[in-house]
Amino acid sequence: MNISLKRFLPIALVALSLLSAGALNYASAATAEDLNTDARQALQTLYKSQPLAEKLSQTAKAVLVFPNIVKAGLVFGGSYGEGVLMRGGEIEDYYNSVTGSWGLQIGAQSYGYAVFLMSDKAIAQLRESKGLEIGVGPTVVVVDEGIAKNLSTSTLQEDAYAFIFDQQGLMAGVSIEGTKISKIRR
Repeated sequence: MNISLKRFLPIALVALSLLSAGALNYASAATAEDLNTDARQALQTLYKSQPLAEKLSQTAKAVLVFPNIVKAGLVFGGSYGEGVLMRGGEIEDYYNSVTGSWGLQIGAQSYGYAVFLMSDKAIAQLRESKGLEIGVGPTVVVVDEGIAKNLSTSTLQEDAYAFIFDQQGLMAGVSIEGTKISKIRR
């Protein structure tokens, strides 16, 4: 290893750990009132960028909204954020979203996501299993631009549809696969 890389690597590790610790603290520091406001604003942002999401909201049984997920990683990574469960426009419960990952990764980013729960089965899974794990349990389709072009309210057949939005930062890609969503007290 050359000398500049030997010097850069420890500095990068320290900077990334400080960034992720500060970002994770920020992600969990909001009050219930702040989280309610942020979730409603996040949904409006999503609806402006993805009109299909607004159409889905009209038939969804409930919507899980995570307005600010913070993700950081250097080989091992993780993400954390808090959100709300909304039914009929009213906030019913509070949840957190936690993901762990490993592999070739470096960087930090933030994003929001919303999961439109289309069936009573999906809501029951969320409540009875003490949470929901994306990739296990009810089928969750992550809607990207390609899927959105071919999806309409008449072709909906899955239990849940997730939209990722407002991505910012320096980390390649976002995935919610393997994310654990658990109820929290606020």
